[in-house]
Amino acid sequence: MTVRFRLTMAQLNPTVGDLAGNAAMVRKAWEEGRAAGADLVALPEMFITGYQVQDLIKKPAFSQSAMDTLETLARDCADGPALAVGGPWAFGTSLHNAYWICEGGRVVARVLKHRLPNYNVFDEKRQFEEGALTGPYRIGPLRIGSPISRGNAERLARVRFLTLPSSR
Repeated sequence: MTVRFRLTMAQLNPTVGDLAGNAAMVRKAWEEGRAAGADLVALPEMFITGYQVQDLIKKPAFSQSAMDTLETLARDCADGPALAVGGPWAFGTSLHNAYWICEGGRVVARVLKHRLPNYNVFDEKRQFEEGALTGPYRIGPLRIGSPISRGNAERLARVRFLTLPSSR
């Protein structure tokens, strides 16, 4: 049996700190993906806040507003394709660079950035906590993995076998 899966990748340019403007771009990309018959609309890492967000992310009110905006997007984009968009996630006292997976009006998964860069202009080890390595999430009949950042994708490209936890 062949499974058809349509992905809309929205490579757009968010503005750092403009949560409302970035959310409007997410909604527009999602609407275009829905019109094109997409099963998933994917946007880049930390899209909702803009990247690189620098010390703005350390302001609790800003991080909370970004998370609230992502929760609202999940509810607003309930009737159509799944949505994957990057943004912060605070859990306890930890703040993570996360990839939010939304489907059916709710957040169904969060993929946390596992390896944080700490060179040149990247000082994410100061801004975020490393997240645990997680397995794939399910969208329709497929299990999908979304490594966050170039470094993680390059590491996975060299892997011959990837052991994943059971979905049962």
